[in-house]
Amino acid sequence: MAASELYTKSARVWIPDVEEVWKSAELTKDYKNGDASLQLMLEDGSNLEHKLDPKTKNLPYLRNPDILVGENDLTALSYLHEPAVLHNLKVRFIDSKLIYTYCGIVLVAINPYETLPIYGTDIINAYSGQNMGDMDPHIFAVAEEAYKQMARDERNQSIIVSGESGAGKTVSAKYAMRYFATVSGSASEANVEEKVLASNPIMEAIGNAKTTRNDNSSRFGKYIEIGFDNRYRIIGANMRTYLLEKSRVVFQADEERNYHIFYQLCASSHLPEFKKLKLSNANDFVYTWQGRSPVIEGVDDTKELCSTRRAFSLLGINESYQMGLFQVLAAILHLGNVEIKDKDSDSSIIPSNNNHLTAFCELVGVTYEDMTQWLCHRKLKTATETYVKTLPRLQATNARDALAKHIYAKLFNWIVEHVNKALITNIKQHSFIGVLDIYGFETFEINSFEQFCINYANEKLQQQFNMHVFKLEQEEYMKEQIPWTLIDFYDNQPCINLIEAKMGVLDLLDEECRMPKGSDDSWAQKLYNTHLKTCSLFEKPRMSNRAFIIQHFADKVEYQCEGFLAKNKDTVNEEQIKVLKASKFDLLVELFKDEEKATSPMAPAGAGGRTRLSIKPDKSRDTSSKEHKKTVGCQFRNSLQMLMDTLNATTPHYVRCIKPNDFKQAFSFDPKRAVQQLRACGVLETIRISAAGFPSRWTYQEFFSRYRVLMKQKDVLPDKKLTCRNVLEKLVQDQDKYQFGKTKIFFRAGQVAYLEKLRADKLRAACIRIQKTIRCWLARKKYLRMRSAAITIQRFTRGYQARCLAKFMRRTQAATLIQKYQRMCVARKRYRQKQAAALAIQTILRAYMARQKYQALLRESKVVIIQKHARGLLARRWYKRCLHSIVYLQCCIRRMRARRELKKLKIEARSVEHFKKLNKGMENKIMQLQRRIDEQTKENRTVNEKLVGLESSYTTESERLRGELGRLRGVEDDAKNKGNQLTSLLEELEKLKKELSTTQQEKKTIEDWAQTYRTEMEKMVSELKDQNGSLKKEKDDLNRLIQEQSQQMTEKMARTIAAETQQLEKDLNEERSRYQNLLTEHRRLEEKHDDLKEHISKPGHRRTDSTHSSNESEYTYNSEFAESEEGSRAAEDLTRGMDTSLTLKLQKRLTELEQEKQSLRNELENKEEQFQRARARDETEFKKARGAELEYESLKRQELESENKKLKHNLAEMRKSLLGDAAASSGAPGSPAYKVLLDQLNSSCEELEVRKEEVLILRSQLVSQKEAVQHKETMTDVAVHVEDVSKLKDADELKQAYIGLKDTNRSRRFACKRLEVRGLLSRFRSTAPDVQKLNEDGELWLVNQGLQETIRLLEHQLQTQRRSYDSEVESLRGELQNVKEENNRQQQLLAQNLQLPPEARIEASLQHEITRLTNENLDLMEQLEKQDRNIRKLKKQLKVYSKRIGEMGAGQAEGQTSPGQMVDEPIHPVNIPRREKDFQGMLEYKKEDELKLVKNLIIELKPRGVAVNLIPGLPAYILFMCLRHADYVNDDQKVRTLLTSTINSIKKILKKRGDDFETVSFWLANTCRFLHCLKQYSGEEPFMTHNTSRQNEHCLSNFDLTEYRQVISDLAIQIYQQLIKCMENILQPMIVSAMLEHETIQGVSGVKPTGLRKRTSSIADEGTYTLDSILRQLNAFHSTMCQHGTDPELIKQVVKQQFYIIGAVTLNNLLLRKDMCSWSKGMQIRYNVSQLEEWLRDKGLMVCGAKETLEPLIQAAQLLQVKKKTDEDAEAICSMCLALTTAQIVKVLNLYTPVNEFEERVSVAFIRTIQTRLRDRCVSPQLLMDTKMIYPITFPFSPSSLALETIQIPGSLNLGFLTRV
Repeated sequence: MAASELYTKSARVWIPDVEEVWKSAELTKDYKNGDASLQLMLEDGSNLEHKLDPKTKNLPYLRNPDILVGENDLTALSYLHEPAVLHNLKVRFIDSKLIYTYCGIVLVAINPYETLPIYGTDIINAYSGQNMGDMDPHIFAVAEEAYKQMARDERNQSIIVSGESGAGKTVSAKYAMRYFATVSGSASEANVEEKVLASNPIMEAIGNAKTTRNDNSSRFGKYIEIGFDNRYRIIGANMRTYLLEKSRVVFQADEERNYHIFYQLCASSHLPEFKKLKLSNANDFVYTWQGRSPVIEGVDDTKELCSTRRAFSLLGINESYQMGLFQVLAAILHLGNVEIKDKDSDSSIIPSNNNHLTAFCELVGVTYEDMTQWLCHRKLKTATETYVKTLPRLQATNARDALAKHIYAKLFNWIVEHVNKALITNIKQHSFIGVLDIYGFETFEINSFEQFCINYANEKLQQQFNMHVFKLEQEEYMKEQIPWTLIDFYDNQPCINLIEAKMGVLDLLDEECRMPKGSDDSWAQKLYNTHLKTCSLFEKPRMSNRAFIIQHFADKVEYQCEGFLAKNKDTVNEEQIKVLKASKFDLLVELFKDEEKATSPMAPAGAGGRTRLSIKPDKSRDTSSKEHKKTVGCQFRNSLQMLMDTLNATTPHYVRCIKPNDFKQAFSFDPKRAVQQLRACGVLETIRISAAGFPSRWTYQEFFSRYRVLMKQKDVLPDKKLTCRNVLEKLVQDQDKYQFGKTKIFFRAGQVAYLEKLRADKLRAACIRIQKTIRCWLARKKYLRMRSAAITIQRFTRGYQARCLAKFMRRTQAATLIQKYQRMCVARKRYRQKQAAALAIQTILRAYMARQKYQALLRESKVVIIQKHARGLLARRWYKRCLHSIVYLQCCIRRMRARRELKKLKIEARSVEHFKKLNKGMENKIMQLQRRIDEQTKENRTVNEKLVGLESSYTTESERLRGELGRLRGVEDDAKNKGNQLTSLLEELEKLKKELSTTQQEKKTIEDWAQTYRTEMEKMVSELKDQNGSLKKEKDDLNRLIQEQSQQMTEKMARTIAAETQQLEKDLNEERSRYQNLLTEHRRLEEKHDDLKEHISKPGHRRTDSTHSSNESEYTYNSEFAESEEGSRAAEDLTRGMDTSLTLKLQKRLTELEQEKQSLRNELENKEEQFQRARARDETEFKKARGAELEYESLKRQELESENKKLKHNLAEMRKSLLGDAAASSGAPGSPAYKVLLDQLNSSCEELEVRKEEVLILRSQLVSQKEAVQHKETMTDVAVHVEDVSKLKDADELKQAYIGLKDTNRSRRFACKRLEVRGLLSRFRSTAPDVQKLNEDGELWLVNQGLQETIRLLEHQLQTQRRSYDSEVESLRGELQNVKEENNRQQQLLAQNLQLPPEARIEASLQHEITRLTNENLDLMEQLEKQDRNIRKLKKQLKVYSKRIGEMGAGQAEGQTSPGQMVDEPIHPVNIPRREKDFQGMLEYKKEDELKLVKNLIIELKPRGVAVNLIPGLPAYILFMCLRHADYVNDDQKVRTLLTSTINSIKKILKKRGDDFETVSFWLANTCRFLHCLKQYSGEEPFMTHNTSRQNEHCLSNFDLTEYRQVISDLAIQIYQQLIKCMENILQPMIVSAMLEHETIQGVSGVKPTGLRKRTSSIADEGTYTLDSILRQLNAFHSTMCQHGTDPELIKQVVKQQFYIIGAVTLNNLLLRKDMCSWSKGMQIRYNVSQLEEWLRDKGLMVCGAKETLEPLIQAAQLLQVKKKTDEDAEAICSMCLALTTAQIVKVLNLYTPVNEFEERVSVAFIRTIQTRLRDRCVSPQLLMDTKMIYPITFPFSPSSLALETIQIPGSLNLGFLTRV
């Protein structure tokens, strides 16, 4: 369609404006071809007629649709022109606070003049590894793109940062270098990345200065090459500098400063080391006060010098060199203060004893006379003679300033050279990334030689930029096979030729410099004559003959010729240089030692700040010709050509810095200044080149997804490419407006806006149709509702009319009926009148008779009333006496019960006296509350007394009134008597009528008075009732107030306790996290140490286990010290060549970690010591309570000793009877000896039963004698006994030895070695001379066996009773705690009962007493049941032991024969049945098999192979069973080596296969199981509560492995962190694609137009991850951990960490991607989160805390979807987004982008409202979530129900060398 067709009504255009450059307007009338003007309406509502140019008829620029405004890439705009670019930048900068924007391949950076939190390490990590188009524009994205292309394309890269002064070039370059230093690290430990960053403060100090536009303006150009090795790690850097502004050293304009280093020195002149520099305030020196602005606001020059000195030290420039540098700089300042005066017109002089010149000479080490001579003279050489010529004052001053500039330039070059030496490395450089920080295009009121060189450099860079952009466009077209047409773009080669070509400006300048009498004026005339008529880019100002104008690519610039020659020559008095070379100051001599080289053409000078130039001489010239010093212009041209060659050999990346205003105001945008810079930096040229071709580029899938609404169903074909082609041919008739590429569709400028207009029209038409349908439905619904209402009204109206008719008919009928009855009433009335007259006469007569009867009844009634009141009075008196007696009786009973209760409470109080002492403060509070309650009770009692007084007074008054009433009633009775007399005295009726009327009047008066009195009394009673009610109300209020106060106090205490608990939990988690981070750091240092040893070691060297385990020295014991020392010696031999600084750093770091770890252990020990002290106090009190029991135990021990002596005596008698001459049948069952033996055995069994109780008492004594027993065991070794027995000859000696051996048989080591005992017995038998001795020995063997069984039984019972004692102590502590809690509860109940009324108090106390007795009854019943169970268990054990002893005795009796039988009869073999062996759950192995055990069970065990079919945790069980056997045989060496080998082997396998999730998960589960086994079988009471009795027997008995438990716990923490790292590496690539980019709900969001920086497509391709990918991976993680037997609590913590990673990564990417912040994307995110929650429900993990970790992401998604307009919306957002920080909320609102034009952007006012409301929220200002954060891990104790003796070892493990015990 024609462009003019777009200019319709309501179309928006841009028109030029003087103030705002471009202003938006809207057409109020359609434009038609031929119209001379446009009718427009501005945004302020005013109308405007815009005249069109009659010649060109150019229409104004069209404005882009609103949905395209604020795009990340300017090339995504449909209309590409200057106002669109300016408006887009302004919207992003002002409204969205975004300072970065892409413009094709260029990053536009606007200086915010404010510190933004977008450069932290978290932001760097977020951009690392991301594609440039996937994230919002950022300098880190450009740096990442350069780093990625360097690694991918094997090509060097360059980042070109340009812009005018104050635009932020230096800061941008600094951040780019920081990014490289952070993401790449360094190839060595020499801190190369820190040195690269440390070069910035040095170069800023010596090369930056304050200007009118910038407080930190770089006055030189620099190109830093950051070198990388083949693994793309930083190995070094190199810096090149360009065109240092030396003139600033001697002159500064107003409001400007010299270089920062001078002011830093002056500000630090008070320091002792600077006293010899003789410096003072900066205002005292000429070179620092000319700008009259020595201070920069907000900058501390003293601190800046400290930073500079630290940077010098880091780069290897020691203190002596630093002081030398500062000495030279101070000398320059003193040189500037040297005053030169006129001596005459042709000569000058320096006054004698000039202090500043003296200071200068002292500082630089030269003589005062020489400097005085050559500052005012110069030497002229001719062919034959040499002359010394005086200098006028002006020339002498210029020579002095030239010397100062020359010295500073030399110093600058020396510093740059040494910085490069510090940054260089001996490692081979594989590639580099260059960062160019160079001045931008400059134009001032007065432009000189410096501005000319700067603009010349920018011309060269702009040409390179244009060619690169043109090349990229051509490559893109060729790649997509689009027909390539030549695009006309601005080529600035003519301007470059004007400057650098032969006879160009620089060539003519050099030629004029070679002339003996060359001047600026003659040079200007040569320029006019050469270029004025031949070059259109060169002009001459009208009003000046000493200036010229050059038309640059950005603007016309007028240069003043004055000073060009002098600055180009850069001459210095050679005699002054010679004086300086003869200095005694070594550093100054070093600065000028290459002066001769610099003057030769073979090695160009460092003038202009260049440090590394290698310009080859022109071989075409005659080497014998006269050599001239190269001019500054020539040097700059050569160095610039080298720079361009370097840039052309690299892949460039462009950063254009824009200065938004000249006043350094934060986020203030000046359109005029911005447009000037956009034109100058080439951004608009990029836009123009893009707009000339096909700037808008869409993939077929994106086009189909976006414009599917423009297609009909029949147009949609399976081939998306063909579908798009057909649709475009229908929508856009002009074939030139688009082109079809291989993968993309290319559009001309404006076509996307046209398609968007068609799409919007289609959607609008669809919306209109939907509205039409809905409105039709609503209208019809309204019509039906009205019709129904009308019918209803008609129905009710007709009903009303029918009711009216019926009413009329009823009324007519009623009227007739009324008439009938009315006539009947008249007749009846007449009849009744007659009847009434007759009845009246009868009434009078009957009334008289009735009155007489009434009087009689009345008198009788009054008598009855008097009797009633009298009897009532008597009854009340009797009732009150009875009531008083009952109350007194109740009081006595209650007093008696109260005394009993008080006595009980006193007893309870005495029992908890210690608890009251501990809680004295709480009792004081309770007493205070009790005192307050007593006071309230007293007040209530006072009020009750007042109320009783009022009641008594009321009663008295009532009695008085009753008496008066009785008197009045008596008077009334008299009057009635008189009335009765009147009836009896009819004859005196007439006489007494007057008296009767008087009496009646008095009666009436009395009745009135009585009525009045009754009313007053009722009123008084009501008032009293009201007062009583008010008093009750006050009482209730007071009671309620007391209850509320108590409740508030209780709630306050509860809140305080909860807050303290929460704080303690938080501190514990922080401490745990800190400890685990230390473990992580320790593991990282170990791995780095191992890597360094592997790197340094020879190729054939392999690290042995000893060297590997040398890092575990803190976990090993003395047995491995020698081995670890050997390993450490070997490591020292290998690491002799290592960097000393690295070794010291590692040692320092390890020392810090050790100290921190030791401090944590000390803190833990202190806490344990406090607990032990508290426990010791409890035990002390418990021991005091058991003092009497100990005395009883001592008595019982004495008794047992006497019994033991008695038993020994009986045994001796038995031996004597057996040793006597007995008959041949003495061994028969009926013989006396046999009976004696049986009696002895029976007595032993009985004694066993009796001694069971006494063994319990002996427990404490046996524990205290344990050490003595152990010493005795060492002294009674069996081998010694056997050796001694072999020496015995006599039978008596053998008997005595047997008695001593029996006494020592209690030792467990002796009991375990029965072979030696049998050897002893055989030796005992061999000493008998005849067969009778054999029989005797057999009898003694039976006795010995019985005693051994008895001893073993006693030892077993001793261990059992020891455990029961521990459990008893714990139960007593629990009972003590219960007593304390009961005491507290009773006190609370007492306090509550005191607040109740007396009746309720008694009832409540009875209820509490009943409850307490019930609980005690239940506890006693439970204890009784437990005791019954114990009794049954003991009886069963007793039966078993008795049966065993009986079987043993019978078997031995049957197995023995008499001597006669052995001689005369043959011995018949007897088959003795063998019982099944009872395994103890232990595995025995030989010492030499330990390596094989570790190898087969740990190193070579594969989770996917053999371990799949194993019992979960089988390796842990096997290792623990081996450990149990080592503990059982009391082999500490074996225990240590086994544990150490296990730990080191697990670490080794994790280091080898640490990236395999199954391996890490497998060993995490087994390590935790091994840790739980160590706890479960440790013998500690807290870990034995869930054990079976059999498992308790398997507890470790000899070694306390608590320290090893901590080591294994630390190992489990490290494995857990490795597991999290594995999961993160697997999940990280999936999260963004699945959670954000993939459209889980298809069709909800359409793809917006994109620019050259393409985003990752949201359409699921083959390689794209979806949400199902994450769910499948989570299922794999969960199933693997479950299969390996991981603890459920540990799985919950792992899942929580997984979900945190998913939520954090998703939210961070959302905060950094503007294209993802839309309403539809919020719906997608919420749907994805719901799917994750559904997964949690399916796995039963909703309570693990994983859902809470997604809360920030959920709230961010809700924030994208909620309404964002009014204050109510702001309040709702603030109350909803509690898990988001203020920065995150504001960032989401700023990034919110409408996908369709029906959505609206968030206004700036609304965002400010949000910020105001969230101002008081105390949250972290951090923008991104920490994706590296790992929750502190805990390992809850999880005992195993698996019995160790039932575990079978599969043959597949190759552990046949293990023996079950």
